[in-house]
Amino acid sequence: MGKLLGEKNALGFSKKEEKQKVFSTEISLSKILKRVSLVDKMLFARYLAAMTKAGLSFSRSLKVLSEQTKNRYFAEVIGQVDDSVRKGESLADSLAKHPKVFNELFVNMIRVGEAGGNLEEVLGNLAEQMKKDHEVISKVRGAMIYPAVILTAMIIIGVLMMIFVIPTLLATFSELDVELPFATKVIINISDAFQNHGLLIIAGMIMFAWTFLAAIKTAKGKRYFDFLVLRMPIFGAIIKKMNAARFSRTLSSLIESGVSINKSLSIISRTLGNTYYRESLESANKKVQKGVDLSETISCHKKLYPILMINMIKVGEETGTMGNALKQVAEFYEEEVRQVTENLSSIIEPVLMMIIGAAVGFFAISMIQPMYSLMEGI
Repeated sequence: MGKLLGEKNALGFSKKEEKQKVFSTEISLSKILKRVSLVDKMLFARYLAAMTKAGLSFSRSLKVLSEQTKNRYFAEVIGQVDDSVRKGESLADSLAKHPKVFNELFVNMIRVGEAGGNLEEVLGNLAEQMKKDHEVISKVRGAMIYPAVILTAMIIIGVLMMIFVIPTLLATFSELDVELPFATKVIINISDAFQNHGLLIIAGMIMFAWTFLAAIKTAKGKRYFDFLVLRMPIFGAIIKKMNAARFSRTLSSLIESGVSINKSLSIISRTLGNTYYRESLESANKKVQKGVDLSETISCHKKLYPILMINMIKVGEETGTMGNALKQVAEFYEEEVRQVTENLSSIIEPVLMMIIGAAVGFFAISMIQPMYSLMEGI
């Protein structure tokens, strides 16, 4: 068994994936936070598929997996799943007891695999789908890190200057006894606010962040937030391509696993996070149940689903190759996301430079103008 788990390349794991696993599972807070990363679940599906292919029982496979993972919370969950399987419950029913770890999509695909006798293939499809999801999400997050770091650094430097640098300059201006321009007065007021009410400002920022997070957890707040996200420049297009790729690959995996289109749409609608995509699939599911083609139902939502995707689904319906057509759509938009995120830094960098330049220019003018006023007075 150790030999089987040690041969990572034979199971299709790259060195990068193994490094991701070590990084994600060595976090000691995982048990406290009760979270399982997408990488952990992906590797769980892959290892279970490999051990199923090798002829091991579910119970033995789960025992090995619970001992192998470094995420202690996940190890406990797998142990509980093992206990349920030992009592005679199906693997799908055992996994369904832990909805925070194994979502409805995961459980239903396992259920179909058990019923159809192709669990190994289904687990492989699940692992591949989660791998693709992880790659897309990682690329988008990676593209966001650069501007986030720059803007955070700029804010921190600005606050430090308001607290420590500006007061020194203000003392100089007071001694010069010159009329200060409007821009300089703005800087002075901001500096005074940070010096005299710094704790209140920090508390206000924390309260604002808490209120925002609480608001987007409500149905109405989430709807407004999703609306804004979809209409953001650059990022709105990336979100749409991500959803197109994820929807296509998930539906392809479900169809190839033997799940009907109706049930697949129902499952996917409950796994997508964006309110508008979820509502569009719920509407599409109702129309498909009445005999309307899927391509026709989603064509009513052209702002959400690209024309190429709609036409590919139509071709798949006409030729009876829906699963393959959806897989091609998923691969196309995954590549699109990859290219956009790789070029995102070159797009964002000039914008960041403009923002930083404007901030530095405003500060410089605010500080230099009083000097010119003094020189004119002389």
